[in-house]
Amino acid sequence: MKINVPLLALALGAFGIGVTEFSPMGMLTVIANDLAVSIPTAGMLISAYAFGVLLGAPLMTLLFANMSRRNLLLLSMGIFTVGNLISALADSYNLLLIGRIVTSFNHGAFFGVGSVVAMSVVPPEKRSGAVAAMFSGLTIATIGGVPLATYIGEVIGWRPAFFAMAVIGVVTMLALRLSLPPLANEGKADVRQELKLLSKGPVLAALLLTVVSSSSMFTVFTYIVPILQDETQASTAFVTSMLVLYGAGLTLGNVLGGRFADRSLAATLIVSLVAVTLLLALFSMVSASMWLVAPVIFFWGIASFALVPPLQSLVVQEAKEAPNLAASMNIGAFNLGNALGAVLGAAIIKAGLSLNYVPLAGAATALTGLVLWFMRSRQQRPEAATTVCC
Repeated sequence: MKINVPLLALALGAFGIGVTEFSPMGMLTVIANDLAVSIPTAGMLISAYAFGVLLGAPLMTLLFANMSRRNLLLLSMGIFTVGNLISALADSYNLLLIGRIVTSFNHGAFFGVGSVVAMSVVPPEKRSGAVAAMFSGLTIATIGGVPLATYIGEVIGWRPAFFAMAVIGVVTMLALRLSLPPLANEGKADVRQELKLLSKGPVLAALLLTVVSSSSMFTVFTYIVPILQDETQASTAFVTSMLVLYGAGLTLGNVLGGRFADRSLAATLIVSLVAVTLLLALFSMVSASMWLVAPVIFFWGIASFALVPPLQSLVVQEAKEAPNLAASMNIGAFNLGNALGAVLGAAIIKAGLSLNYVPLAGAATALTGLVLWFMRSRQQRPEAATTVCC
């Protein structure tokens, strides 16, 4: 699919947010040591960000429902910039936590409204691909931005990494302002009606599937650096290379997920969930071997992010009368899964279990998502038959 200039601007914003969201996972040990907190406590910075997204996604979308979409995107990136400056200046764990929460409020509005904008500039049969094009910035961040931030954190310190993210925010605001049309909303948004639409069973089922699928990924990715350091006995260079390799897998998975979801959304979700389940189980078994863990991480990246475009498209389709709020809520659902995954991983570590149990927990969560999909499909078949019949 040919990528137009507005999609490139949205991808740039996604890149900045991706670096901010994922880089603390690579700097977890450095931050924990510098602020004198435990690894699970440092992991709560990730959970706090995710819960902030969950709250900020509907709040920002509803409060600014009648703002032009371009201005809402600019506002969200302004919040992003301020939050990263707070994090960069933080001299305590609590202030860093506040900075992460402030930053998180931009996330849902940007990706939610951005997804709707992306789908509006392409033909209907290319919508999943358009979402994938925007999310390519997020996956590219995992290839270049996150490993670079991890390296900066290890060599220079984690605060300069957050300063760099604030600079990305300023550049993104400029790119959005110059590249996007005003995108004014036509008519007034009916907030009550939009909230009512989100209470429909199919919409809630789709959001729950997003939560579970995302939780599977972040149960493991949140603690991937400690896993590689302790179980694989990996050096900093190897850990950084694995983050790059995982990011490459995410990028390929994003492209494949968008392409195949436009052909068959259901098949893409099923195959991806099965693959994630098997790969994470395998990860647990081969984590001691550098040679074996590398390809597993790459293919896990492909499978885990192939889920994103179809899940985002599914929620918007189920709540097509309220696309902005639905898309933002789905981003919140992704991040609720992020938070729950981080909490699940922390619980395993605090219980004194080996870090090898963390990928097994991620595999079990992905399997739960597969079960939920088949339950949803079974419930919809009678409804479809009734519609055809009557």
